Amino acid sequence: MTNNTKNTGGSLVYIMALTLVATLGGLLFGYDTAVISGAEKSVQAYLITSLGLSTLIHGATISSALIGCVIGGIISGIFASKFGRKKSLMIAAFLFFISALGSGFPEFLFFTKGEPTTGLLWMFNFYRIIGGIGVGMASAICPMYIGEIAPANMRGRLVSINQFAIIFGMLVVYFVNWGIANGKTIEYINDIGWRMMFLSEAIPAALFGVLLFFVPETPRYLSLINKDAEALRVLTRINGAEKAKAILEEIKATLVSHSGKLFSYGKVVIIIGILLSVFQQFVGINVALYYAPRIFESMGAGKDASMMQTVVMGIINVIFTVLAIMTVDKWGRKPLLMVGSIGMAVGMFAISALAYLHIIGVSTLVFIIIYTASFMMSWGPICWVLISEIFPNKIRGRAIAIAVAAQWAANYLISSTYPFMMEVSGGMTYGIYGIMSVLSFIFVWKMIPETKGKTLEEIEHFWNK
Repeated sequence: MTNNTKNTGGSLVYIMALTLVATLGGLLFGYDTAVISGAEKSVQAYLITSLGLSTLIHGATISSALIGCVIGGIISGIFASKFGRKKSLMIAAFLFFISALGSGFPEFLFFTKGEPTTGLLWMFNFYRIIGGIGVGMASAICPMYIGEIAPANMRGRLVSINQFAIIFGMLVVYFVNWGIANGKTIEYINDIGWRMMFLSEAIPAALFGVLLFFVPETPRYLSLINKDAEALRVLTRINGAEKAKAILEEIKATLVSHSGKLFSYGKVVIIIGILLSVFQQFVGINVALYYAPRIFESMGAGKDASMMQTVVMGIINVIFTVLAIMTVDKWGRKPLLMVGSIGMAVGMFAISALAYLHIIGVSTLVFIIIYTASFMMSWGPICWVLISEIFPNKIRGRAIAIAVAAQWAANYLISSTYPFMMEVSGGMTYGIYGIMSVLSFIFVWKMIPETKGKTLEEIEHFWNK
């Protein structure tokens, strides 16, 4: 059934169906990156403490998936350009599935369960890196896919749904982790529980892979490889026949106006994409996400209570991501980013002061929520919206790959150094993230163009100027 909308003239049901399938990649992105929060202490006990290894090795192991994310981000542009957006997402789904099985049972074939060795530690990291490659590819290609199918007046909301899916995936895994750990002994969690946490990811990974067989390639990629008839069919279902022809002509015009070399539109657009990605991580968000249970336990919460507080934080994240979805196409990208930067700075500076004064309690939880809520209604979704739309058609795959690789490299740097930084400087660590929040405000104010309501081709003309 076709549901014709006044805004697009096409099928809203069809648009939403394509978006929801693509956002399963975002859900797996969130699931894979947050599943470690519940398993982190068990992995430490099994593979780090038992081998007498340092906190630096602990941080590197917990963050090892991020190495794969960097790799996945780098190769996403090659895959998206050579094989298309759809097939690249299928590859990502397969990597998620293999990682879930391997991370849950890294002893498979080569090692004995219950006998940790350095080789087993390497194998666990290998499977986490495989999943990270899937995350890196999905993080670049899912918003790219949605951005390339979405009508201009809905693009901000539709790409933001991908961020909602990321946060929802985190929330789901927080519940899964809590359900597995709730009421169980430490011995059970350290033996079986952490494995079940990783293995649970295989279910959404398999579903994502199957559903991708039923969605089309994006019209902009189809046009890029000279399949204009197929591109027009997809555009017609999305925008209606009259608009589809005009959009296709505009797409074709942008594909012949430049050489397609990475800097053929200037260096500024690439630099802005990289800085957007780096600031999204340097504000410290993934410290709060990866180490949430440990942070809450340091505030005096017990094991079960810390897991539940993590679930509460996940619910807050979902609520404020929905706020971003509802406002991004009304208020614009810049205002949301600037408000979010202010909120994050307030939250992190307050947490830093409380940690320095050794004040642990509800006030710390409140400021963590203020910080994460500010991120989720701004830099969380809006960064991905802008990355999906600011790059011109002819260089989009490669440019997004560079931006996403920079994002994951920054993510790895921040996440892997957190345990060591806390050991050395304590509360000052959070102060550094607060300073980065202030710098992110200045960056948006001075450098980010407003893209609200513009087609991808209209945004491209901005860089031509």
